[in-house]
Amino acid sequence: MLIQYWQPLVAGLIFLGVIVLIMTEWINITIAAFLGAILLVFLNIMTLAEAISYIGRSHGTLALFFGVMVLVRAFEPTKIFDYIATQMVILARGQGKRLLLGIVALTVPICAVLPNATTVMLLAPLLPPMAAEVGVDFVPLIILMVIVSNSAGLLTLVGDPATYIVGDAINLSFADYLLRLSLAGVLAIAVIVFCLPILFRRIWRKELKSLDHLPHPQINHPRTLAVGSVIILFVLVFFVIGDGTLVNVSPPAVALMGAALALLLAHQSKIDTVTQILRDVDWGTLIFFMSVFVLIGGLEKTGIIGQLSQVLAVTIGKNIFVGSLLLLFAIGILSSVIPNIPLVVAMVPLLKKYVIQVGLAGSEILHPGYGGDIPATVLPLFYAMMLGATLGGNATLVGASANIVGAGVAELHGRQISFKTFLRYGVPITALQLGGAALFLTLRFLIWR
Repeated sequence: MLIQYWQPLVAGLIFLGVIVLIMTEWINITIAAFLGAILLVFLNIMTLAEAISYIGRSHGTLALFFGVMVLVRAFEPTKIFDYIATQMVILARGQGKRLLLGIVALTVPICAVLPNATTVMLLAPLLPPMAAEVGVDFVPLIILMVIVSNSAGLLTLVGDPATYIVGDAINLSFADYLLRLSLAGVLAIAVIVFCLPILFRRIWRKELKSLDHLPHPQINHPRTLAVGSVIILFVLVFFVIGDGTLVNVSPPAVALMGAALALLLAHQSKIDTVTQILRDVDWGTLIFFMSVFVLIGGLEKTGIIGQLSQVLAVTIGKNIFVGSLLLLFAIGILSSVIPNIPLVVAMVPLLKKYVIQVGLAGSEILHPGYGGDIPATVLPLFYAMMLGATLGGNATLVGASANIVGAGVAELHGRQISFKTFLRYGVPITALQLGGAALFLTLRFLIWR
């Protein structure tokens, strides 16, 4: 009986303690999450095998991150990133406002078809050399790219892992998503563009009088890069169509295949060693996510998540519209301190249990292989969770996977994105975006039924 009470209490306190350590930046975020996860095992709240099983549930996310990290790092010796950065500065004519708008224009269409963290892994290495050429700090540029990538993830079903997880849970098709929810992504991007002259005013006003001083980096190993371009094209194509092929290959498997081919190419062409490439992988980011998955698993195992579903039933009742708005802001706030991927993994079963408890759906929707339709009357709740989790992730450094990846890229280039620095940009944009999402839900489900 004692175990029944102390384990949930300790699991909750450990989780909150990790969040406080991350927010106050008393210690490195990876160390904070790792210590919290290991404490759960050390105190026997969960066994090591159970902890590994919770990590295993999110193996696709980890594999995707690792594969793209290796892929990007393998082609670094070709200097392709420095070359593209210089060309973007030239196209922007040295004007800060053109550069900021160019980052938005470059990121949005890619994030419509690729997971946002993947996009940040591919594009963020361009920003430090680009910022150096214009003479501005690259940290705000990385933060902008991260926020744009998260927001653009709402444009399609596959643009954000959190959106895909919820959409898959309610059997939402790609086409249905475009018709019902893509406009929310358009509104989120519009908010960012509106905020550029205000939040990024120093860069917005920056203007180079002459572009003559810009370096003109040369592409190294052009033959190797030509073969590498084929590998990258293969990865991008199969990210989009892989699930529809005969072999039904998933994006994580595509990323790992791309990484393996890139390692082979680097080794055979001798542009770098496999040991050095793997040494430069951002292991801190991978360990952070593994640790967070274990922490969420501790909340699930000790019954905290199950208890929260009962709180939802009491708070919302059967008022789906009011419940959707409450859920939008509640998930938005939670997603600002809990990475949105593990949050929605935990929230999907919680929300389904709530729907069953209030009698709006049958228990069959809890079955992992359920392929039927979720009752249309409760879909706004799941849509609100999508919007809240995705947009709320823009508020803080730990809110979304792309944020952590962006911070890792900055650290590899000698700068650390602090929690407070990210808040300065993330909180005002997120507040406006959540307000726009609430308006969208109101119009969508009260007027456009």
